[in-house]
Amino acid sequence: MNTMPKDLWSYGTGAFEAEDILLNGSRFLISNGCLGYRGTLEEFGAAERTACIVNGVYDQNGDKAREPVNMPNGLQVRVTAGGVPLSCLTTPLRKHRQEIDLRAAVHRRATTFVIGDAEVLVEAERFASQDRPNLLCLQFFLTASAPLDIVVQTGIDPVVSDINGPHFSGHGFRTPDAQSLIWTGRTLEKGIALACGESLDASGLPGGAEVCPGDGTREFHFRAEAGARYRLDKFVAIFTSLDGHPDGPEAAAEALAREARVRGYEEMRGNHARRWAGIWDCSDVEITGDEEAQLALRYSLYQLHSAVPRHSSRVSIPARALSGQVYRGAVFWDTEIFMTPVFDLVDPAAARNLLLYRFHTLEGARRKAASYGLRGAFYAWEGQESGDDACGIFNIADVLTGRPLRTFFRDKQIHVSAAVAVALRDYLRWTGDTTVFKEGGAEVLVECARFYRSRACLNPDLGRYELWDVVGPDEYHERVHNNAYTNRVVAETLDIAIRILQTLAEGDPAFYRDLEERLQFAAEVAGWRDMRDGLFQQEPDAATGLIPQFDGFFDLEDITPAELRKRALHPNEYFGGGQGIATVTQVIKQADVVLMLSLLRDKFPAELLEKNWTYYGARTEHGSTLSASSYGIVAARLGRTDEAYGYFLKTASVDMDGNSKQFVGKEYIGGTHPAANGGAYLVAVFGFGGLSTDGNTLRLSPHLPAHWESLSFPLRFRERRLRVKIERDHMSVVAHPQNAGGVAIEHRGDEKVCLPGESVSWLYPAGEQHGGDAEPDYTAALAAE
Repeated sequence: MNTMPKDLWSYGTGAFEAEDILLNGSRFLISNGCLGYRGTLEEFGAAERTACIVNGVYDQNGDKAREPVNMPNGLQVRVTAGGVPLSCLTTPLRKHRQEIDLRAAVHRRATTFVIGDAEVLVEAERFASQDRPNLLCLQFFLTASAPLDIVVQTGIDPVVSDINGPHFSGHGFRTPDAQSLIWTGRTLEKGIALACGESLDASGLPGGAEVCPGDGTREFHFRAEAGARYRLDKFVAIFTSLDGHPDGPEAAAEALAREARVRGYEEMRGNHARRWAGIWDCSDVEITGDEEAQLALRYSLYQLHSAVPRHSSRVSIPARALSGQVYRGAVFWDTEIFMTPVFDLVDPAAARNLLLYRFHTLEGARRKAASYGLRGAFYAWEGQESGDDACGIFNIADVLTGRPLRTFFRDKQIHVSAAVAVALRDYLRWTGDTTVFKEGGAEVLVECARFYRSRACLNPDLGRYELWDVVGPDEYHERVHNNAYTNRVVAETLDIAIRILQTLAEGDPAFYRDLEERLQFAAEVAGWRDMRDGLFQQEPDAATGLIPQFDGFFDLEDITPAELRKRALHPNEYFGGGQGIATVTQVIKQADVVLMLSLLRDKFPAELLEKNWTYYGARTEHGSTLSASSYGIVAARLGRTDEAYGYFLKTASVDMDGNSKQFVGKEYIGGTHPAANGGAYLVAVFGFGGLSTDGNTLRLSPHLPAHWESLSFPLRFRERRLRVKIERDHMSVVAHPQNAGGVAIEHRGDEKVCLPGESVSWLYPAGEQHGGDAEPDYTAALAAE
């Protein structure tokens, strides 16, 4: 891919490559957490995987997999110049540029087509409104170098690409006025009403339009003058019956599209840009001395902010965001472990939405647990809008035989419920907001604790609880016993539930009594405590300091990932499953023990972190984009900044360079990677910045890469705004003048209080390593409330 040199707020390409169409659709995605529109060009359609995904709208066609609904394409514009259809796939090009303006969250393209002796410049700009979440806006320009007959065809294209579709029934068009077009339809499975409304400002085109309502298009015919610049503005509104609009989705789409046209493109763009200015003000991480890292991190934050649903707590961030139908549009544990922590610091209201999604889908988690004969909440491996698990039992096809492979992701990855509990704990640490527990979080914790108590085995011979037959984060090894990560986060979950409920009982007895009356859990708490204290934990070997990933891990064949790859018979061969080539070796897919050390790093000494990071790093294939950030955080905390930087850049640039697995077996898994985007931020702030908290005090133990001159970032802590700046020999923290009070900040054992409108600072030798933080008491925030 030819990447153009740009300023540090712009990412783009300077050439058109047909083989990059699929990747560019994800690279140049515009989204606002409600709608996601792939980064395809205006003349493209279903064959080029153009897609407009609405968060939370799913459909199942017969016995095919249930997936997000791809809405009709309201931003399509096709031009014929001098009788030649203009397309980057078929028309000679003089120049082509495609880019994302990260600061304003705007997609732009500029293409010069060659038509005989003439040239036609097509320019377009579009955005998914951060101000009006149901709105897409497009401004389209055309300039010819010589007089040419022009046809501009635009409308709503109902022919869409689907993996498991089609998904529409009873659909059609109507034209309420000369500027507007409305498409309506319903989903097959649940009959969800869908509407896509278009309103045009064609005042920049000469003459009138020929309306073709049967196929949802309009055509503008005119003779272009040499050098004249012609403009078309499109406003597309998308609503469904799930939006709950009092007038219904059709009327809502018509009204919003018309309102946007009347207000005009510049006003709608300005409102959108102002929203994004506020987002960047609270989250932009500034790096000096490394332009590559700066751009990659801003791009990652752009993708992450584009994915989060600020408009609703009933949807979340799917594993591939809103970039398509891959992974059935499902929400994984990735959201809680790699994405929610970012929003804890930069946009707590968005983090709260992500957490409350788990409450709104609690019934699905209860149904899943019950289907296995268990109690409580077993959260979906692949969650959709109801919380029921969309993950099948045959997820991967053997590329050699074509036979489906039985996998146990759905059945045995029990650690997803713990991810929800840990995310609730961390949100409390950073925000001090207890209302999330009263609005559903406490009930979620009760049901997660119940689930684990019913799932555990009591080993009478050893007098301890164990967790058998599980799959940890490393999916290459299925159905193992006592996975170190799983056992540790399950114990954390029980501890979180016990402590939070105790604090609620003391702080709000009426709420606690009501919760107990509804859920009848009080008699179970002693059992949770017994399991928390008696659950077996993989301990470091006394001689080596290594923590076994699971029972018998060190008895497996010890080879490197490079040696393992030589055994593969196909480049897309799956290494895990019952017969995968990695299953009998110590080669793992992704961070497992190291993820545990990253999440709970305050509970392990640096020497133990070092030994396990080194050992497992040499045996990790990094077959998931989730993996690199965990290794990067631990490496940075250890002062191994060269290695940490490599992991950071790998995760921060994954959607820019496209260097990720696109297929597992025969299944396409491409798209954006919001968990990696979040992981890049975590490496920068938690790793290089050394940021942590116990809920009362902020701690900073920075380790900058050698070539970085400074690292600066804003954050919110218990409703107080701060900005941290770390330089080679100096660190300062500045408090916002409107903060409600001071913030205690510790650096190298030296604690200072940063008062509103003031700053605190420290001097330290460049490159000096700092010690770990004390074990936190995460109930302190509740107790202080």
